[in-house]
Amino acid sequence: MNVEELVRDSLRDLAGEQEPAAPGFADRVLAVRRRRRTRRFASVAAATAAVVAVSVAVPQLVSGGRDDVRPSEVTGGQSLPVTAISAGRTVVAAYYTTATRKTGKGEGVAERTYRLLDPGTGRYRKDTRWSYVAVAPGAKTAAVLERTLPASRVGLLDLTTGKVRKWYEIRMGIGGLSFSHDGTKLVVTTYDENPDRMFEVKNADGGVNGWMAGRPTSRNGYMILDVEDGNGAWWQIKSGRDVPSRADFAFTDDDQAVYARIVGGQDGMEEFYDLSGKKITAPAKEKYLRWDVPARISPNGELAALGLTKEVNLGKELPGKSYSSIRNPLTGKEITKVRGAHLLAWVDDHRLIAWERTTPLKNAGYKDRLVLVTIGSDKIVPLSGERDPDDGPQRLAWEPVFAER
Repeated sequence: MNVEELVRDSLRDLAGEQEPAAPGFADRVLAVRRRRRTRRFASVAAATAAVVAVSVAVPQLVSGGRDDVRPSEVTGGQSLPVTAISAGRTVVAAYYTTATRKTGKGEGVAERTYRLLDPGTGRYRKDTRWSYVAVAPGAKTAAVLERTLPASRVGLLDLTTGKVRKWYEIRMGIGGLSFSHDGTKLVVTTYDENPDRMFEVKNADGGVNGWMAGRPTSRNGYMILDVEDGNGAWWQIKSGRDVPSRADFAFTDDDQAVYARIVGGQDGMEEFYDLSGKKITAPAKEKYLRWDVPARISPNGELAALGLTKEVNLGKELPGKSYSSIRNPLTGKEITKVRGAHLLAWVDDHRLIAWERTTPLKNAGYKDRLVLVTIGSDKIVPLSGERDPDDGPQRLAWEPVFAER
């Protein structure tokens, strides 16, 4: 029996332990699967022609089949990717580095510098105009915020030309953006103050030991914005002390609700709201997820990516092996483990992109790199150079922004 059959049988056995599904469950599952197939194999139909900047054909640079894997070139001994990183229909459409800029006595702001993928050349190019970037399905359009946060408008940026096609003027202060899975909506998170404010942390001798984010949050609500016509409704919400300074909303797997990070809590450190401003319980398939594992639910909806669960150390000079948990999203029970210390994005129903630890450091940390991992296999495929956390955040501590192409 192969791994695929084992996973299928495990899911079937676990499903047998559950209570009968609520009325309409099969229709909802079919709807989700139809939506997934649609966004994988076709652009949105003619009715969405007005949002061609969002739902578009596969970019030229990342054309290829589902099994196409493209590691990035790196230059000058640095880990910053130069050419496109992609695997199957998942692409690193942008990435950013972060540096703290001092703004006053004991205060600063963490600022991102983005490098965006040019669909025509297949190379990343630096673009310092934006404080925040979210990339739409198709990887040819991004929603952007200007440098000063909170921002007052959202731009739709053509990644090929580097020009903003459309601006949406929004009176509320904007700090974060995220597209729905079908690319037709944005959830816009609003704040009274810059969500990336930082404060100096001093050591026992009074010297500066580093920076930390402020709390509580100044987040005041969210808006569901229709990308086609620019219409949207803003919902005010109250945030308690368990909400960190930056707590952006993103869409749930079925696009029927939004979620954001909280500190602690019983629902995997996340809170959920519907699309009309009402706080709700976690959806059945998302109640065991964690905000710090971005991969979340597999494309077929049957597997959930969870956190680091096992490490094998091979010696001081050799990289160890890390394993993360793959679980039944409805029960939270582990089905299997997969290589990788931090699961970032699903490539298909069996493969994921992850950070995997490489060289151990003297301070007990690790260098790491992007890798492709497969359920049922111990093999990894490197996709990027190493990140070195000791070498400074400006150059090497980069974070990927994924999109489905």
